[in-house]
Amino acid sequence: MLDSSTREQIIALINKEVVPAVGCTEPMAVALCTARATEDLGCKPERITALLSANILKNAMGVGIPGTGMIGLPIAIALGALIGKSEYQLEVIKDLKPQSLEAGKAYISDPHHIDIKLKEGITEKLYIEISCEADGHKATAIIAAGHTNFVYEERDGNVLLDKRQCVGNSEESTDIQLNMQTVWDFATTTPVDEISFILKTRDYNIRAAQESKKGNYGHNLGKTIGRPLSSGIFGKTIYSNIISETALACDARMGGAMIPVMSNSGSGNQGICATNPVAVYAKENENTEEELIRALTLSHLTAIYIKQSLGKLSALCGCVVASIGSSCGIVYLMGGDYTRVCHAVKNMIANLTGMICDGAKPSCSIKICSGVSSALLSALLSMEGEHVTAAEGIIDEDVDRSIHNLTSIGKQAMCPTDDMVLDIMTHKGC
Repeated sequence: MLDSSTREQIIALINKEVVPAVGCTEPMAVALCTARATEDLGCKPERITALLSANILKNAMGVGIPGTGMIGLPIAIALGALIGKSEYQLEVIKDLKPQSLEAGKAYISDPHHIDIKLKEGITEKLYIEISCEADGHKATAIIAAGHTNFVYEERDGNVLLDKRQCVGNSEESTDIQLNMQTVWDFATTTPVDEISFILKTRDYNIRAAQESKKGNYGHNLGKTIGRPLSSGIFGKTIYSNIISETALACDARMGGAMIPVMSNSGSGNQGICATNPVAVYAKENENTEEELIRALTLSHLTAIYIKQSLGKLSALCGCVVASIGSSCGIVYLMGGDYTRVCHAVKNMIANLTGMICDGAKPSCSIKICSGVSSALLSALLSMEGEHVTAAEGIIDEDVDRSIHNLTSIGKQAMCPTDDMVLDIMTHKGC
């Protein structure tokens, strides 16, 4: 068992990275920053200027904004200014009512109210700078390196907060740095009462799947899996249930449902993907509650670990990271040991490396299903004693080096891909 100090640091890290969110985290982070700038201004802004990194723009262009029936940043920014409360963090617009939505629509109907631009000359992939102006006054707030990480605030030139010097360093530098062995040891040996809070991820994300059945969201992938034609192909199996329950929650979230989910490392989809496959498998397999707690902890902490070297936003689809976590959790529920978990990780990296992120949008549920399918296959292979070896591709004998090979490709080698994806997205005929 890890010592109490190490366990406390890891628990603090999980509580920081696994938090509730309503809607896609990128537009919600922009709304959050707008809410803080408005609070600093002290009145309704007459004009709002948003300077955003390319990855924020990419992830906010095509996703539904909860409770609005609309997509994109303008309505998110307007609602952040009109009803947003920064104390709500990524649930910033949860007080949305029909009358406030109408006020938001009226606000964005005037093209002079909101100006959205790409922030030039920065290397930080997660950067949001909002300036609000009214009655000759101006307030600015900046979020960087993390979706709720405010690094700068000022009003009329008076600096209220300045932590910008920390942005050049990794936000995670003050957090405990993980490796796969530590992740395994923590998840499997920590007293269960210390980590039982992770069950909140199941409560939130399975509830999101159930609520999704009440409407038609996104591409209805979750519902489609449960329909007669799909049942004839997939059957009524553990596999089909896992795919359906995971896709349902993603459909609702990307479709703009006012349904909170528990996110992981700043992404609701990653939180869903790290949770629902594990929770559904545990229920179908009749695992104990303690086994579920440890499996969910293993899944979420694995995703957090991989994100430490990949970064919050990258050219690599986040479902790759979260699916690796869920594959580890499922291996544990199957009775697998640490070696089997490492083999599942290698199987996943050998398969899904290179899946691009082309923004948050309804079709994310299709990518999530690809990731979850691979997670189940990788888990089964590892339990059969099969795994991709160091003689193949980017896999190394050491599991941590294999993970860092994955994150190096996603963080460094795929940067030109990221640039081209954004260029394509911003120059389409629509």
